[in-house]
Amino acid sequence: MLEFSISGDMFAWVILPLLIFFARICDVSLGTLRVIFISKGFRHIAPLIGFFEVIIWLLAIGQVMQNVGNVASYIAYGGGFAAGTYIGMAVEERLSLGNVVIRVITALDAARLAEVLRSHNYGVTIMEATGGSGPVKVLLTISRREDMHEVVHEIQKYQPNAFYTVEEIKSVREGVFPEKKGTFSLNWRDPLGFFRKGK
Repeated sequence: MLEFSISGDMFAWVILPLLIFFARICDVSLGTLRVIFISKGFRHIAPLIGFFEVIIWLLAIGQVMQNVGNVASYIAYGGGFAAGTYIGMAVEERLSLGNVVIRVITALDAARLAEVLRSHNYGVTIMEATGGSGPVKVLLTISRREDMHEVVHEIQKYQPNAFYTVEEIKSVREGVFPEKKGTFSLNWRDPLGFFRKGK
């Protein structure tokens, strides 16, 4: 009888809260990714993620409701939510999804920077503008988020004192982008292949 009681307490106060904690990590991480995918225009992936997200959530909330008097379950539920939010953002950061527009404003000659970026197959648009202290050059280029650090490195190398901003954009049509590196190829605009020709 004592052994059974210890086993039951172990499940109620350790195993069950851990299961709820990890279930919440999974469903909140998926929810965070779903929202991010929607905001970046990946509308066909979001419903699939939402399907698994809600099933895992139902399993987790069901266990909490069956153990209403178990305080550890509530703590695990809240802790899993917090951890899942953080992990979801970290995963999205690692995936580097989407595109960014990089805007460079400089009072110096920007021809060399534009030449280097174009040699790496980035499209560059240069405009004349007037800043607070006189004429300036404005360079615009769009890159994948995964390539952003390469572009910023070139800016810091050739225009170390230039003012630049990086902004996320929802979608892009056409444009000039470098070839994907490595042997594994994934269509970053359509990772699941919903819009491949012939479908």
